[in-house]
Amino acid sequence: MSSPHLPDTSSWHAETHAQHTGMPPSQYGENAEALFLTSGYVQPSAEVAAARFAGEEEGYTYSRLGNPTVSSFEQRLAAMEGTQAAIATSTGMSSILLMCMGLLKSGDHVICSHSMFGSTIKLIGTEFAKFGVTTTFVSQTDVSQWAAAVQPTTKLLFAETPTNPLTDVCDIAALADIAHKAGAWLAVDNCFATPILQRPVEFGADIVTHSGTKYLDGQGRVMAGALCASEELVSEVFSPVIRSAGMTLSPFNAWVVLKGLETLGIRMRAQSGNALALAQWLQTQDAVDQVFFPGLDSHPQHELAMRQQGGLGGAVLSFSLKANNAQEGRAKAFATLNAMQLAKLCTNLGDTKTLVAHPASTSHGRLSDAQRANAGVGQSLIRVAVGLEHIPDLQNDIQRAMAIGCA
Repeated sequence: MSSPHLPDTSSWHAETHAQHTGMPPSQYGENAEALFLTSGYVQPSAEVAAARFAGEEEGYTYSRLGNPTVSSFEQRLAAMEGTQAAIATSTGMSSILLMCMGLLKSGDHVICSHSMFGSTIKLIGTEFAKFGVTTTFVSQTDVSQWAAAVQPTTKLLFAETPTNPLTDVCDIAALADIAHKAGAWLAVDNCFATPILQRPVEFGADIVTHSGTKYLDGQGRVMAGALCASEELVSEVFSPVIRSAGMTLSPFNAWVVLKGLETLGIRMRAQSGNALALAQWLQTQDAVDQVFFPGLDSHPQHELAMRQQGGLGGAVLSFSLKANNAQEGRAKAFATLNAMQLAKLCTNLGDTKTLVAHPASTSHGRLSDAQRANAGVGQSLIRVAVGLEHIPDLQNDIQRAMAIGCA
């Protein structure tokens, strides 16, 4: 995992792993990690090639199956999350696809928060239903609903915390206890918090999923995903699937995210501070009905979030505008978003630029009205992924936009 010249890494914090963990330098001794843009690898002999393809000898054979740059990203992220191993994928959603393909079969049952990202709900609840996998959606925050949903065929509990876009926080330790008593796995989507704020395995989670497209990259440049788990799950369950299915991360994208990890700690703390300041200000605005942010004392799971997330609320918040009905709420939200100039209308998040979105018509737009209602995603809701701008500039932009949109 690291150069033999480095000290014992067992006591390192995530920020230190972000700078140093990964494949050792090549024969040239480069300080910045090398980018290996190759699809194949020349083998020293037919015998060695046969042994490597059979898994009897270590060595790279084909970049769909492994690449030094991708390996560096995997090793670094696993170290930061505190897991034994990680496996990189082409997107965050493909990491969830890989997890489900590796763990589940026809007849298995999944318990999932109905506050999950819209595409996750569609993938697990609709697409995997075609193959005989059943899913029960429960309240993100009601532990008793998770426990009551357990069936003899339950194999996986899956939650994201905080959720997109309402920042609901689940009790990871409580869900881990329910999962393990049922002989199931607990997977946690750690996209919003990242290992800088939260390491789910420390609370009992078995698998951590990531969209590297978001904060791990941090500048909205590439798409990437990953699963962090035990060496057994990665090598014996997930690797055989990705070997055949091919949802592999490209070396270039791996290199971009690998370098992005080096500034993750600085960015997450700075953006979390900006988000708290913006959330507190939004609470004072006449046009705002409610603000959703774990860092606020008013958040229903504030104390739990502070314990799980290192005392920080993260960098994503949502707020709803005052409206008499859904139609009026949608019109006000659209007009407010259209009037923003500094904050950019973009459905991505995790960028150093502040990005805003209307979840009901974008990330959750393909869900049914009932599914959106269960997730609490109303038409007047606006999500803000807070960046690194000067906060008064951002406040002025949003205040002016709300004056126009809510007039």
